[in-house]
Amino acid sequence: MNITGGKYNGRVLKAPDSSIVRPTLSKVRMSVFNVLYSQLGSFENRRFLDLFAGSGIMGLEALSRGFSEVTAVERNKSVYTIIKSNYEKLNLSAKIILGDSVKVLDRLTDKYDVIYIDPPYLSGIYESVLKKLPLFDIAVVEHSIELDFSDFEIVQSKNYGGKMITYLKMKSC
Repeated sequence: MNITGGKYNGRVLKAPDSSIVRPTLSKVRMSVFNVLYSQLGSFENRRFLDLFAGSGIMGLEALSRGFSEVTAVERNKSVYTIIKSNYEKLNLSAKIILGDSVKVLDRLTDKYDVIYIDPPYLSGIYESVLKKLPLFDIAVVEHSIELDFSDFEIVQSKNYGGKMITYLKMKSC
């Protein structure tokens, strides 16, 4: 697993066991950050929440590309340990939380510029997560099935061979 852009482009990182996590493919990561850049411009002084961190690669990409703060949430202790070691390897700091993402959402009150949402496919928790999101500018949802985004404004949606990435904004009142 390697970082695809920014200051740490090409750095190789330890990946958790693929039977536990499903890292976002490098071409998808590049596309996600290109879309985010087109929507936000500079990533400087922006906050990124990697809600279901898995391999941790999305938060690491965010810091590499210029985000100033990352919060990553992961519930599997062995994966959490690998995520922490990858941040340490690059001498990067982030708030890495060991815990259930749905429960952690109840405690998050800060606004995030970007929230990346990639729970285990077919987990049935997308709806409960979308209802609990803190304030954000853009939410990026990685999913394999159609979801109800009627409470949000869909900015863009892309299909990558069965994997969909949907970009959401909060609806204006």
